[in-house]
Amino acid sequence: MSKRKHRSSDESNHKRARSEQVEDDEEDNQDMVRPSQATLLPAPSATAEIATTRFQTSGEVGLVESIFLRNFMCHSLLGPYPFGDNVNFVIGNNGSGKSAILTALIVGLGGKATSTNRGSSLKGFVKEGESSADVSITLRNRGQDAYKPEVFGPAIIVELRISREGLRTFKLKSKMGQLVSTKKEELVSILDHFNIQVDNPVSMLTQEMSKHFLHSKGEGDKYKFFMKATQLEQMKEDYTYIMKTKTITENNIKTHEECLYDLKRKYLEKEDKYQSLASLDEMHTKLEELQHQMAWALVAEMEKEVKPMGERIVGQEKATIKYDQKVEEWKAKVQLQPQCAELKSQVQDCDKACKAAEASVHRIKTNLRDLEKDKEQLTKRIDELKHSISHSKAADTQERMERIGRLQEELAALNQQDSTLSQQINQFQQAVARGQEELGRIEREVQELNKAMEFKRQTLRGLVASRTDRIKRFGEQMPNLLAAIDEASRRGHFKKKPIGPLGYCIRLKDPELALAVESCLTGQMMAFCCDNYKDEKTLQGLLSRHYDNLKRPNIIVSEFSNSLYNISEKAVQHPEYPTVLQALEIQEPVVANCLIDMRRIETVLLIKSNLDARQVMQQGQPPENCQEAFTMDGDQVYAKRYYSCVHKRAQFLSRDVEVEIRHLDTEIANQKAQVEHFQQQVQVAKGDIRHNDARLKRAYEDSKRAKGKFRKPQLEMSDLQNVEEPQSEDLRTLEEELQEICKKIGGAWKESEVAQQQASQLKTALEEAEIKYKQHKDIISSVTEEADPIMDELSKTDQEVEKSKHHKKHYEERRKAHVAEIQKLKADLNTNEKELTASIEKATAICPRVEVKRTAKSLDSEISRLKQKISTQQNQYGDRDEIIRQYQEALDNYKNIALEVKNLKKFISFLSKIMNDRHKVYTKMRMYLSVRCKYYFKSMLFKPGYSGNMTFDHKNETLAISVQPGEGDKAAFNDMRSLSGGERSFSTVCFMLSLWTIAEAPFRCLDEFDVYMDMVNRDKSLKLILQIAAHQRSGQFIFLTPQNVSSLPHNNLIQFHHLDDPDRTSTVLPFGQRNQEEVEG
Repeated sequence: MSKRKHRSSDESNHKRARSEQVEDDEEDNQDMVRPSQATLLPAPSATAEIATTRFQTSGEVGLVESIFLRNFMCHSLLGPYPFGDNVNFVIGNNGSGKSAILTALIVGLGGKATSTNRGSSLKGFVKEGESSADVSITLRNRGQDAYKPEVFGPAIIVELRISREGLRTFKLKSKMGQLVSTKKEELVSILDHFNIQVDNPVSMLTQEMSKHFLHSKGEGDKYKFFMKATQLEQMKEDYTYIMKTKTITENNIKTHEECLYDLKRKYLEKEDKYQSLASLDEMHTKLEELQHQMAWALVAEMEKEVKPMGERIVGQEKATIKYDQKVEEWKAKVQLQPQCAELKSQVQDCDKACKAAEASVHRIKTNLRDLEKDKEQLTKRIDELKHSISHSKAADTQERMERIGRLQEELAALNQQDSTLSQQINQFQQAVARGQEELGRIEREVQELNKAMEFKRQTLRGLVASRTDRIKRFGEQMPNLLAAIDEASRRGHFKKKPIGPLGYCIRLKDPELALAVESCLTGQMMAFCCDNYKDEKTLQGLLSRHYDNLKRPNIIVSEFSNSLYNISEKAVQHPEYPTVLQALEIQEPVVANCLIDMRRIETVLLIKSNLDARQVMQQGQPPENCQEAFTMDGDQVYAKRYYSCVHKRAQFLSRDVEVEIRHLDTEIANQKAQVEHFQQQVQVAKGDIRHNDARLKRAYEDSKRAKGKFRKPQLEMSDLQNVEEPQSEDLRTLEEELQEICKKIGGAWKESEVAQQQASQLKTALEEAEIKYKQHKDIISSVTEEADPIMDELSKTDQEVEKSKHHKKHYEERRKAHVAEIQKLKADLNTNEKELTASIEKATAICPRVEVKRTAKSLDSEISRLKQKISTQQNQYGDRDEIIRQYQEALDNYKNIALEVKNLKKFISFLSKIMNDRHKVYTKMRMYLSVRCKYYFKSMLFKPGYSGNMTFDHKNETLAISVQPGEGDKAAFNDMRSLSGGERSFSTVCFMLSLWTIAEAPFRCLDEFDVYMDMVNRDKSLKLILQIAAHQRSGQFIFLTPQNVSSLPHNNLIQFHHLDDPDRTSTVLPFGQRNQEEVEG
């Protein structure tokens, strides 16, 4: 049933609703037939019935078609075994693999290892010496209810591999062997679809479960078996979980309602602040209007500035025309330009070029002379350096080596000092660490002593209080707990009132054995005994209230009995030494039985002397049935072991309270003295730590200073060691510089030759220009002689030309200044127009154009005044946007929580109604299933001449079965415990078969259900099982038995699988050793 806890509630409710409807319909049909008619069961001849029954068809989904095992448990290879559609018998001797098949079927379909009763871990199923075990199971998947037939086909192959480490991997394959999935969730879905319940004992009854089921005498166990087989237990757990969730939701509603009141109050406070912002909104509106007017007021002022500038530019452009006319007028008068000036200009240009070439030649020659001088000086310097190197090299090297030697001695002394300081630092660190370790040890001992003192103070308070009330020895909380138990019992919360503490319910016959008895019953002195698990849960609730953070007493669940167990055959009978049971006076049989069950006190001897205890238990054979013994000092003695007791005195059973009080006072005083002594040691240790820590800091500082002194000589020595011969380096540099100068001299000679060529060429051109200029000048001279008469007139003309040039220049300058002024005006106009356009765009973005009658200055002053007023009010009420946000947030929170509370209340109301309806249906369904189970049980007992009855007590969760082997009412019904073993086994089988008829499953497996039956009842049981199988042709039955089945019929509905006898060459199986290793691990 564990896999069904992981399914969604919708799916499980849907499937349960469908099963409830089907079973209700069946119950209605069965109510029409009385049990005495026995018309449901077939005729006595099972063979004829199985051979002739053909009205039902075999199952189409969920049947086990085959199973195959490899290296599973102690079997290398089992199978494959093809199973039939109806009845299958697997026959084999013990160890042949029958139980291995059932175990593999449970584990292979996802069951836990503990469900098989064959081991606590999956790795225990791997054969010894192998790395893994394999299980392959083929499930039928045909018909309308097939699971994903388009994927898996007519069969589903489930392959399981278990590794040596206990890891489990699944492979789900189709009929053709194609891998479909490796997820455990897919396997769970398949099992849910086929209604396969591997952990339901009605579907798969293992050997251990079969033994427990057949021999079970408890009415509660039978009722639990009925609830689990019908899945009513799972429904009950689901309903309990839903009711717990409902309680949690109701608590959440109460919490939300408390928060809702605070949220509403907060929301109303925010609403008051929000409403107080009305006047502030009016001021914001007024401010916005003024800002709009301010934007368009600035635009209007800029428009007034731009308009005069445009008019001025138009006027200036008209004046420019006059300046243009004047310039043209005076320009026409200036037209004389003599040719002589051009020729003279050419001569001057050639002369300049020639002089530049000569200067270049002179510069190159000067540079060449400087390079020659540098060459001579470098050559002389190189010779001098070569001469001086040979004389000074030896003296400098000797002086440098002497300095390095002195520095090395100084560094060695500093290294020695640093090494000494490092040793001191290490010693001080070790001293501090030892001091801290010693301090930690002392503090831990002080803590342990304080804990021991606190425990002894609690014990002392209990002993002092026990002067008037002995129960207070068992703790300060015990009287209140016992009072709470009495109150709960008075109110009917317990079926039977718990008994305890058990140490309070016993008395010693010999006070000297108090410590021995307490050592034996260490875990039971404070324990309580309950009759059933329901009372145990109630008592746990009381303990949780009175022992919140304290160690709680143990609770032992054992059915109360008014008579003492018969222990005559198991008890120790010694002529000299008593057992624990004999040494105690116990009024309540329940207490004695509980101690016998939990501690086996009838097998434990009490021997006062340690030496006598060793002689009795360890020298020779211990007394019969004796497991252990305890001495007067509380020591525990086994046949081969001896354990000393850590306690010196009894806590609960000693009679002289005053002596115990004096002992505890003395011990507490001694421990106080020890604590004071340890505290003195703590102070001494702390002082040593501080002293060593101070010395450690001084050593660190000395080491730091020494390292600082070490650094300077080390650097100086490194510099001296890295010194190279400067003379050789300077000589090399000078030689390189000399080579470079020689290269420059060569280049200068080439440049000089080129410059001389250019100078000669330019000189030739100058001579040609001078010749032309001289010829033209001669021509002018000859003309001048002829033109003397007109020279005067030419002079006047030149004066007029000069005057015209002056006027032309004047008007050009004025025109230029005028045009520049116009350009400046246009630029200013363009800038102002751009600013005006941008201002209009900004103003339009703020608001459409409005008529403004006020100036920008007056608007600006009013805006400043209004902003100041708004700021004052905001400081008084807070930020407006923040107030609105808080108000809206508080409103939304209040509405959301209110809506959530409303929806939760509605949901709880709806859930309560649904749960009430479902609980009624659950109760009705439980009644129907109980009636059907009772009816089928009577019907099955009727054929072999039995009569019986089943009594369901749903309130106390018990199921009582009474059976009468005789016929009719000749004898009264008897409890099953009064029947013989075979009759009880047959009756229990009838009970299990009645559960089969009301609980559906595609297949059922029983392992060795008939090993405890006599042949008569076994034949009856087999015939009855075959009759049920004949009527349930859609189901599959797999029976595992070591018994002979030759008397069973052979036909196509029954298949027999005979397993080979096991190999007996190995006498020891590895499971016991492996399980022991698992327990130890």
